[in-house]
Amino acid sequence: MSTVAVIDYGMGNLHSVAKALEHTGIAAQVRVTADHAAIRAASHVVLPGVGAIRDCMAEIRRLGLDETVRQVAAAGTPLLGVCVGMQAMLEWSAENEGTDCLGLLPGKVLPFATDMRDPATGERLKIPHMGWNQVHQTRSHPLWTDIPQDARFYFVHSYYAEPADPALVAATTEYGQPFASALARGNVFAVQFHPEKSQQAGLQLYANFLRWNGTI
Repeated sequence: MSTVAVIDYGMGNLHSVAKALEHTGIAAQVRVTADHAAIRAASHVVLPGVGAIRDCMAEIRRLGLDETVRQVAAAGTPLLGVCVGMQAMLEWSAENEGTDCLGLLPGKVLPFATDMRDPATGERLKIPHMGWNQVHQTRSHPLWTDIPQDARFYFVHSYYAEPADPALVAATTEYGQPFASALARGNVFAVQFHPEKSQQAGLQLYANFLRWNGTI
């Protein structure tokens, strides 16, 4: 049976993520925890996050979880970043006048422009980007198994990831501009959307994650 550690640093819809993992139909022991040994021992690890990146990173560092997340990544354990958890995996975010992040993936996090318009209607687009949108898979990956191309997932964010290496992009989404909605490298996978709020497609992604051994 898989053991899943949902990292608890006080920021994020932790229990919604845990409940979604439990409802995948895949037998797994899910634990919301900040215990370093439990996180390192888990077969799968999820780094969730909502809110301001500065506050998230401050708590991650205060609890010493930054080094633990790096150890998990280095050990080859399947690691999934969700929403701000994805942004935290990059090197730097422009949010809060600049915030250094974990640096697991090369790249930065930038704000959406405030004057973006819908190319079809010309209407100004609201920030944050909130609601359902299509996710276009740009490469094959075990986490896309049985998820249709351009499936819709639920988003809530004002900033987006810009990886330094285009090869990291696993999916894109359009909101006034194309942006990376999923990143992947080795045993690390990260999504800007919320699988736990994305109904069947989100549960399928979590199920795929629980089946994944961290290799491509």
